[in-house]
Amino acid sequence: ITAAADAWARGAAALPKPWQPQKPVLPVEGMRNVLITSALPYVNNVPHLGNIIGCVLSADTFARYCRLRNWNTLYVCGTDEYGTATETKAVEEGLTPQEICDKYNAIHTDIYHWFNISFDYFGRTTTPYQTTIAQDIFQRLLARGFLLQDTVEQLQCETCQRFLADRFVEGTCPFCSYEEARGDQCDKCGKLINAVELKNPQCKLCRGVPVVKPTQHLFLDLPKLEKQLEPWLEQSWATGDWTANARYITRSWIRDGLKPRCITRDLKWGTPVPLDGFRDKVFYVWFDAPIGYLSITANYTDQWERWWKNPQQ
Repeated sequence: ITAAADAWARGAAALPKPWQPQKPVLPVEGMRNVLITSALPYVNNVPHLGNIIGCVLSADTFARYCRLRNWNTLYVCGTDEYGTATETKAVEEGLTPQEICDKYNAIHTDIYHWFNISFDYFGRTTTPYQTTIAQDIFQRLLARGFLLQDTVEQLQCETCQRFLADRFVEGTCPFCSYEEARGDQCDKCGKLINAVELKNPQCKLCRGVPVVKPTQHLFLDLPKLEKQLEPWLEQSWATGDWTANARYITRSWIRDGLKPRCITRDLKWGTPVPLDGFRDKVFYVWFDAPIGYLSITANYTDQWERWWKNPQQ
């Protein structure tokens, strides 16, 4: 309190001069460098107050605080544009997935600008950088033996002549009997679902009853990472600021043992899989979308690795 009173008495003239970062904002030796992201908003809707309060506003508040502290701060975000939900919305509106993305990216950009959200850069995931970086990470995983190939029982709509990715299927949850569960998870009980486990499944496009057929997919071999992950988590829990909920969920995954996770989908709209035998597939959006933070920064500056591959800073 005494220090605050002294600072108040000295007046604004005694305050440090505001830091004016270079453009683009890059890490500076000897300064505190802060990279801020907020969850990438999905592109298939018009954002409302709940989205802004629950997503970008907290990050915006923190970015403003960091700048007031004269910390060298970069705040990036952008629309998440690949995946089944975009294809579904395109069908609903009679547009192509690219047209849907262009339409809603512009709407998101205008709304955040109207609310004066202080992004240094607001981008999107449908860019060449996204393809390059995602495929590079995939190739590294492949070269290091962290990928598996397996046959998956998947729902196919014979009327639409296509395998149905998670969100093209609705049915009754096998755990809680909620009648509008998706093919990837139940929004009522929160459990992850394999689409073939749904009771009374329906194709969202034609409302036909799909049949189960085998198809080949690639999996991230998460069990192989457990021995490396556990000591990293212990160190991170000891030194980081994890919420109680994040600790609980992560511990439960480790306790139950990590399972291989499918990273490919039988879709057209997404980042192409650069591997023979799988070139007609794309990456699952939850493999692809987190890489959007890197690719959006790369679209902001070609020196993006100074932010994302620079632990000393």
